[in-house]
Amino acid sequence: MAPAASSPPPHVAVVAFPFSSHAAVLLSFARALATAAAPFGATLSFLSTASSLAQLRKASGGGGGSAGNGLPGNLRFVEVPDGAPAAAEGTVPVPRQMQLFMAAAEAGGVKAGLEAARAAAGGARVSCVVGDAFVWQAADAAAAAGAPWVPVWTAASCALLAHLRTDALREDFGDQAANRADELLTSHPGLASYRVRDLPDGVVSGDFNYDISLLLHRMGQHLPRSAAAVALNTFPGLDPPEVTAALAEILLNCLPFGPYHLLLPKDDADTTAAPADPHGCLAWLDRHPARSVAYVSFGTVASPRPDELRELAAGLEASGAPFLWSLREDSWPLLPPGFLDRATSTGSGLVVPWAPQVPVLRHPSVGAFVTHAGWASVLEGVSSGVPMACRPFFGDQRMNARSVAHVWGFGAAFEAGMTRAGVAAAVEELLRGEEGARMRARAQELQAAVAEAFGPGGACRKNFDKFVQIVCCA
Repeated sequence: MAPAASSPPPHVAVVAFPFSSHAAVLLSFARALATAAAPFGATLSFLSTASSLAQLRKASGGGGGSAGNGLPGNLRFVEVPDGAPAAAEGTVPVPRQMQLFMAAAEAGGVKAGLEAARAAAGGARVSCVVGDAFVWQAADAAAAAGAPWVPVWTAASCALLAHLRTDALREDFGDQAANRADELLTSHPGLASYRVRDLPDGVVSGDFNYDISLLLHRMGQHLPRSAAAVALNTFPGLDPPEVTAALAEILLNCLPFGPYHLLLPKDDADTTAAPADPHGCLAWLDRHPARSVAYVSFGTVASPRPDELRELAAGLEASGAPFLWSLREDSWPLLPPGFLDRATSTGSGLVVPWAPQVPVLRHPSVGAFVTHAGWASVLEGVSSGVPMACRPFFGDQRMNARSVAHVWGFGAAFEAGMTRAGVAAAVEELLRGEEGARMRARAQELQAAVAEAFGPGGACRKNFDKFVQIVCCA
């Protein structure tokens, strides 16, 4: 249903968190939203810092305001202050950049971004503020503009629940988190399947004053009182009922319709998905039998310690299985002597600095995924029906790994780091073992559930339609 004829067309501001992969994920979300909102006559302003927008422009093929630049014609880029001194550009470490951005956002940076969006739209007021939940300052800026705030959560629902319950968890565990690390969170609704040790950094352990810890704590306090609705990066049936119920008790209008990259129409998604395979990963996979290859990737941020990296390499060799390993080149010198040469000469492995992960996981020869359990990677594995061996490092990755291994049961987790024997056993089991076959069947059940949820009349499509109505009819 479009707005009444007397109402001005919707002008939706989408506020990004300009660090890690957050902005790229939200831009994919915004592109889908722009396409879906076009029948309402809506225009979208995508707000991020100048450096973040420059990276997104490069990735989308040029400028930032028209379909000719790889973006829908009703979606434009708008800069928000990054808080960094001009003279320090390019020299500020990322943690400090994050600190400066959040301080600037709280000091009026998001409000200034909304005013810039209004000016860029010819004076059309912002009617709704959608944005990464990390940028909780958008709630106050939206209220000042007389618009609702509709945050988008990009990680797992269980992690969101942990951040919403941070105060209660801290009251429960005090300074005893380390001593009670293996205790299940049975007294906290929705979290009974998780242990204290699985909670994200900064909830009950770590530095509570670290920038990300403070950010997520404040976010958890703002969401219940300020959000008109919350987009969840999951699909109905993935989260256990107790997690869904616990979130519904705290938040208004929780709408699951992830993975977000599946929201784009197929023809549109095909033009924006990275088509490049500069290192020949897919051609290499073509030479291997179905479900015979282990794919290894820890994303763009996480990295094992040098000793663990060597154990992983030795374990892959010991497994006897072919492997495709996406590993930054600066880590290659840390691999065991002769490892790269042996992999190349025997054809047993391919180590590349980057791989097109979604096409790789969808390739029929891939039968196992060794991962850091970042949420995007977990969802990509689920969407491809590939069982996982998880080595979490920080943040919400421990909860994700626990979910994979103990809640959903389509993978395993390295509880105490990777060893040669542990990696070899995990890879062999996933590819050739009886338990691995069960995990694969479970992964394929979830893959089918994703496909159904995004099919015509599916639950994710319906929830996204509700989200579009909320955003465009505010």
